[in-house]
Amino acid sequence: MEQTESTVVMNVGTMDRLIRLGAAVVLFFILVRSGKVSLVSALVLLASGMLASSASSGTCPLYTHLGLSTAGNDK
Repeated sequence: MEQTESTVVMNVGTMDRLIRLGAAVVLFFILVRSGKVSLVSALVLLASGMLASSASSGTCPLYTHLGLSTAGNDK
């Protein structure tokens, strides 16, 4: 079996990363403050985690799929 090297290309720029991180924090605190457990709160938690993950990694799977990049010269 051959091993292939996977290359992850950063496609999320600095400003985009800051906005994603800010949105993740806001969503998380709204969720915590509401204190309710429901399907909506689970979806908000999932969205918050996805935003935080893409902000920290600098890679957005949706951007990769669509061929988009906000990274510009941030690489």
